[in-house]
Amino acid sequence: MRKKYVVKLSDTERKRLQEIVTKGQHPAYKIKHAHILLKAAVNGDAWADVQIAKAFECHPQTVRNLRKRFCESGLCGAVQRRKFSNPPRKPRLDGASAARLIALCCSEPPEGFGRWTLRLLADKLVELQIVESISHETVRCTLKKTRSNRI
Repeated sequence: MRKKYVVKLSDTERKRLQEIVTKGQHPAYKIKHAHILLKAAVNGDAWADVQIAKAFECHPQTVRNLRKRFCESGLCGAVQRRKFSNPPRKPRLDGASAARLIALCCSEPPEGFGRWTLRLLADKLVELQIVESISHETVRCTLKKTRSNRI
């Protein structure tokens, strides 16, 4: 079967991949991708996809995807992971909601409580209809990002 995406490495690309593999100062996925590209190169070892997949314990589709990324976006695009433009999940609190949370933290706690707890804050945000539902852990992370003090 003829391959649609053929990896042909220039001398500089081959040296760059060899550096990644031999130095070992890069993340594991980057080293693995460099190994795969070196073995898949037509002007190098030219291993089959199945053989590469067995050698590096990955799926043959991973090898094919890596070949495709190399041909379409070059060496950096193939070795690096793709950055998502949008996060996989929308954040519960946006800037305005976070500001209201901080203002709530600075206000007086409810009757019978000495200070705001994370669970009280989460319940109050739902009660005030700032958010539909929220975990106390999300409240904690938001307050930690803003470096605000609850007292």
